[in-house]
Formats: sequence, C-alpha cells, structure tokens
Amino acid sequence: MANNQGLAGFLDDLPPVEFCCTYGSSLLNNRDKTTMVDYILGVSDPMQWHTKNLELNSDHYASLSVQLGGAKLITQVADVIGVGVHFNPYVEWDDKMIKYGVVRMHDLVQDIFSWEHFYLSGRLQKPVNVLKDNLDIENINSVSLRAATSAALLLLPPKFTEAELYAKICSLSYMGDLRMLFAEDKNKVNKIVEGQFPLFRKMYKPFIEEYAAKDLLRYPAYVRHFGNIVQDCGLPATSVLVSSLPSNVKRRMGMKSGEKINHSQSGRAIYEVAIASREEAASCMQKVLRRIVLVSSTRQAISGVLAAGGVHAAQYLSNKMSKWWKS
Repeated sequence: MANNQGLAGFLDDLPPVEFCCTYGSSLLNNRDKTTMVDYILGVSDPMQWHTKNLELNSDHYASLSVQLGGAKLITQVADVIGVGVHFNPYVEWDDKMIKYGVVRMHDLVQDIFSWEHFYLSGRLQKPVNVLKDNLDIENINSVSLRAATSAALLLLPPKFTEAELYAKICSLSYMGDLRMLFAEDKNKVNKIVEGQFPLFRKMYKPFIEEYAAKDLLRYPAYVRHFGNIVQDCGLPATSVLVSSLPSNVKRRMGMKSGEKINHSQSGRAIYEVAIASREEAASCMQKVLRRIVLVSSTRQAISGVLAAGGVHAAQYLSNKMSKWWKS
C-alpha cells in the first residue's frame, strides 16, 4: 500500500516487534486523520516489551496501571483476565490517532491454529496490512483462512454469492460478541465486505479454487469472477469441511454431538466428530463458536476497561455506542 512507509514509521518509536499489521477502516482511509489507525503488535516477551515501552512511551498507558504495577500488572491483566492482548488506545502520533494491541507471538500462533480464543485469529481472517512479519505469520494464517472458508460453507445454503461467502466468513468471529449487541455498528459486517471486497477476494480466491478442484463447490467458468457459487451439501462433503476445522473446535463439537473412532494404518486411534446431518454439524459448530467468542469478548472487554483506565474506557465505549445508535 502507498502509505505503508508512513504507517510503519510508528514502529520506530516503539521497542522492536516480531510482527505488525494494521487493520480496520484505516486500510482504506489512511489519509483521514479522524480515523483511528489500529495496529496488532506481536512480541516475544510482553512483560519485557512493556518494560521498555514504559521507559519510552509511558504516556501511552493508563496512569493507574503504571502506578500500581507497571509492566508486570499490564501483562497479568492481559493474560489472566483478558485473552493475552493489551491495547493502548488514543495514542497521538504524527497527526494520527492510534490504537495498538500487544500480544505474545506464541499466543498469536496458537490462536491462529486452534481458535482457542478466536480473537486475533478472527481479526486476521479479514483483510490486514502487514508491515512486519519475522515469523511468516501470513503463511501460517493460511491454515486459519482455509478453516474459515469451511466454517462459512457449513453455514451457507446450497447456492450463494461470492459476497455472501465473504460476509459469512467475516461474521464468524462476531457471533456471540457482546459488543455487537449494544456497542457496535449493526451493519458492520456488510460495510467491511463492501469496503474491502477486492482484498477479501485476494485472500480467499485460492481456497475457493481449491475447494472447486475437490468438487466441494462449483461456479460458472465463463464468468470473470465467481458469481453464483453452488456447493455440495452431502454428508461426505460436510465431513471434509468439518475435518478442516481447528482441533479445538472439533474437540468441542465432539463433546456436544459425539465422536467416532477410526484407526490409522499404524493402529493409532483417530477421533472424529460424529456427523448425522449437515444441519446438525452446522448448528453444533455455530454453538461452539458463539460460546468461544462470548467468553473471549467478555474477558477482553473487562481487561480493556482495567487496562485503559476510566477516562479512555468511557471514551472508547462512547464511540462504539455512537456507531451502534447511528446504524
């Protein structure tokens, strides 16, 4: 992107990071100084990183958390109460307003693979602008993008449009999110897809083509773009989709719907989700994701209030409520 250099300049004022991306409305409105630019920063040791950042940028943090415990308290609140992410909102830099979240690289990778919290992994299923990537997170994230495609297909009817596929993918990490009930724009998903449609296509085209090659779905070859997509809704196709979901999701689905045991050539027992029908599999998966997101969003909301302090928390909530009311 044309403004990458400007956005990456913010990193020069921070301790070194392993991974950095920006996301949200700033992807398309990075010249709008009223738009908050959202960053995700991956670091090897959050406590060590916050210690250094407090020396450089203590004004980024809520004064109460700095006075009470500094880097140790900040990290503990993120890990024990939240889902491993500490956010500093309303940071003024170079005529921009910035919010940045700091996460342990190990936790970021684990969430991408397992959807344990489905918080940052859900964010990375939507378009982001990667500014630094020492551990090839973009490649690792392909596992999560494939799983998101499978999850969305399970929830879609036999025939759907490309835009509906992206909207369903986008909505996965919002299912059960408390913020969507009273503190977010109710049309958020559609606005994200409409505003970033070419970016969604770039992200998910390889998986649409991969699933078409496996005869899980098809689309008219003579249409330049995918147009109307038709998918196979039979049990064998459903089993393939479920098998590509993260292990944490499959384990929870197995606890709800039961498991069947198969054996590999080596004799090792392989536990698979018992699937009686596509509708049952889709409903079970949806309940699992709703529960994961509900718990994660609640924990992160509480963590955010404690970390940001009363004034920043009230300001942030007020902005979210305003979006909800206008929508």
